[in-house]
Amino acid sequence: MNWKFFSRTKNDTPKPKKSKTREWVDAILFALVASTIIRGLLFSAFAIPSASMEGSLMTGDYLFVSKLSYGARMPMTPLSIPFLESTIWGDTKTYYDGWQLGYHRLPGLGEVKKGDAVVFNYPAELVERPVDMRVHYIKRCVGLPGETVTIVNGQVFTDGKAVKNAPQAQTSYLVTTNGTAINPDVLDEMHAEVRGYDGVTYEMILPTDGVAQLKTFSNVKSVVPANQKPGEADPRVFPSDTTRFKWNEDNFGPLLIPKKGLTVKLNDSTFAKYHVAIEKYEHNKIELKGKDVYVNDKKADSYTFKMDYYWMMGDNRHNSEDSRFWGFVPEDHIVGKAVITWMSIDSTKSFLSKIRWSRVFRPIHSVEQ
Repeated sequence: MNWKFFSRTKNDTPKPKKSKTREWVDAILFALVASTIIRGLLFSAFAIPSASMEGSLMTGDYLFVSKLSYGARMPMTPLSIPFLESTIWGDTKTYYDGWQLGYHRLPGLGEVKKGDAVVFNYPAELVERPVDMRVHYIKRCVGLPGETVTIVNGQVFTDGKAVKNAPQAQTSYLVTTNGTAINPDVLDEMHAEVRGYDGVTYEMILPTDGVAQLKTFSNVKSVVPANQKPGEADPRVFPSDTTRFKWNEDNFGPLLIPKKGLTVKLNDSTFAKYHVAIEKYEHNKIELKGKDVYVNDKKADSYTFKMDYYWMMGDNRHNSEDSRFWGFVPEDHIVGKAVITWMSIDSTKSFLSKIRWSRVFRPIHSVEQ
């Protein structure tokens, strides 16, 4: 008896050998698909273009940003050229915005925490384009959804509790001398940025450890923070209503950060604080008529938020355009958590000294609160 239940027909016909061109095409396609998946779901590389996070993160730092930390955000603009900025050669788009998907995020390892260095799409862009095509910013999260943020003489508080600054955070100081100038090489070593000097007093931005060092100099008489005074209304500061809010970058709030499901009363005061979020981020029509607020052409006494929002600030407090100037960061703008500096280049140095070797493959730590 001939059992053939598990027999297979043997095909001795040899498979055609791929050409070199086909092998290269297959390899390139595989690399593109793999890198797109890794970049979209796991992590991306970003560069620090400005000094807003110094001295924690330096201009010229190149970062790996983990998308697993908060969950990868699914593409909202699926038709785009990978690995390119949203515009090239001026205003040439690298994406098609005629097809947009809603906001969805995969489960992550955790949520945004206070003290994290977070990369997000800049919410206050003047040019209208899809959320995921907006410029990337990096700041430190100092306020979470549902918390009330206040700034008193430069110190941030949430719900009345002081928020710890990054160890290398910077701000402005007035350094008064006895008339003898400070050695500029010493200031360079301290990473001090001199913004003014009248022969006696310097105005400079420097890290916290530099303050203690300056106080030991024999020609330095005093080192005091250069903060704006309470009650001095700054029209640059959010929400730009200097009649109702006498706020500035060093004395600000109190301001409640919106949270998903949070309901706020609507009046002329809360309109100033929340109308951008309600209209621009949550896509409603909102108007103030006298003291009455209309949402989608209907008079409304309250509004319930659909998303969580965050308060982001730079570690270089007097050289950072952040939430103090443009308000809240919506959850759908969050990209990921900065986790490691893999390269750092100082463009002001000579060829052999450009790489900051001490910052290569250096972990980026959250500030524990």
